[in-house]
Amino acid sequence: MTAPSTRGFPEAEYRTRTTRAQEEMAEQGLDGLLLMTEAEVTYFTGFQTLFWQSPTRPWFVFVPHAGKPVAIIPEIGAALMRQTWVDDIRTWCAPCPADDGISLLTELLAPCTKIGIMLGHETHLRMPLADWNRLMAALPGLQVTDAGPLVQGLRMVKSDAEITKLAQICAIGSATFAQVPAFAQEGTPLDAVFREFRRAALAQGADGAPYVVGAAAQGGYADVISPPDGTPLAKGDILMLDSGMVCDGYYCDFDRNWAIGRADDMAKRAYDVLWRATQAGIAAARPGTTCQALCAAMNAVIAEIQDSGGDIGRFGHGLGLQLTEQPSLAGFDATVLQENMVITLEPSVSYGDGLMMVHEENIVVTPAGGRLLTTRAAPELPII
Repeated sequence: MTAPSTRGFPEAEYRTRTTRAQEEMAEQGLDGLLLMTEAEVTYFTGFQTLFWQSPTRPWFVFVPHAGKPVAIIPEIGAALMRQTWVDDIRTWCAPCPADDGISLLTELLAPCTKIGIMLGHETHLRMPLADWNRLMAALPGLQVTDAGPLVQGLRMVKSDAEITKLAQICAIGSATFAQVPAFAQEGTPLDAVFREFRRAALAQGADGAPYVVGAAAQGGYADVISPPDGTPLAKGDILMLDSGMVCDGYYCDFDRNWAIGRADDMAKRAYDVLWRATQAGIAAARPGTTCQALCAAMNAVIAEIQDSGGDIGRFGHGLGLQLTEQPSLAGFDATVLQENMVITLEPSVSYGDGLMMVHEENIVVTPAGGRLLTTRAAPELPII
């Protein structure tokens, strides 16, 4: 498995995304969308850089009601942005705390009467609040409305080209997980397992594995987000690794469980229930099904050993340019599934004395049910 030889997408992909957004903007009477977070900037422009990891500089893209997006970015990013389909690139020498792009934004937005920015759940304002207040004070007649549902709604449904990239990173992830029994042996320190897992991901063609969490303890584990320590794997441990690997900007997000040397009956039972709950989720993942109903389908199997689902809050989520995207597979989310949504199925169960187990697969929603992007986990708890 190797990284793709061609990065990004043809211009037609970005043009289609922008046109779809502009059609919805017209219905809402918006003059444009002001975007300032990584996934949204990448989605509409194709601009990819690790510079987002620095909080020093803000980055802005404005999607007008007609025409191409406009980039308002620090000069250090101009050369890279010119490689995208964006023509109008306005820059300033950053960082400049006295005026980090605010004058350029004010000039651009002055003719507008109503714009959208992302205000709701799973969004954030990626600029200093003081700068935002300055911008609004300079544009007293500008109405700002929540564009989160518009943008997130577009991103939930993937194009065929996006699904191809997601299938590739899921294949890379599956090949990486297949290597685990070769280096996760009894006596191996858990932190060494994590390091070798990351090396294996890169060797299989991932650009990175920025999210690797897990646990190992006798009969099961008590949490699913801890960093590793040097405790050696011991016979009777249940080892879980959960990884979000990335290739060309797109993520996989799934986990696998193994028993070291042997497994007790409770762990085997929990694994069996989770595997069958996931099967129920795969079967139910059809257009027209709500996230609530999909969650309930998995929970009906979980109920064999537990009154309700685990305590991690939901049984899955969207997947794409971010490790986790909307929607949520949970009782509070009434989102209706559409064909070509890419989601994770992530049921969990509690058992024994404070133990838990989580299982996760990545699928595409189709009329025939979920189509696996990940290689399906073994139906019985694997023993290393």
